[in-house]
Amino acid sequence: MRSFDHFDFIAGIYNRLADYVPGPMMMRLAALPVSGLLLDVGGGTGRVARSLHGQAGGVILVDLSRGMLRRARQKGLPVVCAPAERQPFGEAIFERIIMMDTLHHVRDQRQTAAELWRLTAPGGRIVIVEPDIRRMAVKWIALFEKLLLMRSRFLSAERIAALFDDPAARVHIEYEASTAWVVVEKQQVAI
Repeated sequence: MRSFDHFDFIAGIYNRLADYVPGPMMMRLAALPVSGLLLDVGGGTGRVARSLHGQAGGVILVDLSRGMLRRARQKGLPVVCAPAERQPFGEAIFERIIMMDTLHHVRDQRQTAAELWRLTAPGGRIVIVEPDIRRMAVKWIALFEKLLLMRSRFLSAERIAALFDDPAARVHIEYEASTAWVVVEKQQVAI
């Protein structure tokens, strides 16, 4: 029997939120546009993926919530149902990976980071956007999610950055209002 999925339950509400418009921060930190593939991990109803259409050679959305994916599919987006920790893709095929407001929801954050790293092509980038847990408002959100029995586990931007300890990883952090942006660049390794 499947456990209760909060995201299946809220998919209809979430889908009605205003469309996402990528701002200068997203465009700069993700270094868009790119010619290669972009993967939106935990992309839900496709608000971000749809907004980035045309900014990459192709955009694929992956999420675990079937309710969210139904709505993304209705928008004409290519979707895949899979957990963030185990993606059904080959190694090093994505030039950009975006994970917006998702890392705190995954079961295993370390395994998720390893999987994102595996999927990133040399010279590619991972952009993880998370609420800044140092902020009191975000601490209240974290408490609220715990009261709803969500498995959320918020990490500081520094702890997220530490998940990418590969020598080829160049990581930097930026903040905007109550949001932390962790950018991981996979350096080309000289042979």
